[in-house]
Parts: sequence; C-alpha cells; structure tokens
Amino acid sequence: MTTGTVPLNWVKSSYSGSGGTCVEWAPAQAMATGVVPVRDSKRADGPVLSVSVRAFAGLVALARSADL
Repeated sequence: MTTGTVPLNWVKSSYSGSGGTCVEWAPAQAMATGVVPVRDSKRADGPVLSVSVRAFAGLVALARSADL
C-alpha cells in the first residue's frame, strides 16, 4: 500500500513482545506527512488508523506508563 508518493514501510512496535498483540506503524509516512498510520500486524490487509504525530506520541506515552 502506498499513500501519495511515500511507500508505507511498516515497522513493528518494540513493545509488541511475544504475546501476539502487535502494532505496526509507518515512520517514513509520519516524517513526510505528519500523519502516523498504525495497524494490527496480524491483519496486514485490515484497517489502518491514521493519527497526528502528536496523538501518536500520546499513545506511546500511555503505553509506556501503563501496567500491562
């Protein structure tokens, strides 16, 4: 999948671990457009959530602070 001229090269979250709950994001798209695509790695052809860089930073901060 591509958006505009930037290919969506997905990167798995370092917080995904081995529990099967994996989140991927596309950092090149975020840098080029300011929009961060996020998806479930188990459903590569599934829906993509697009959030602002600021919102994504908030999600990361929440994940870091949560007792998961």
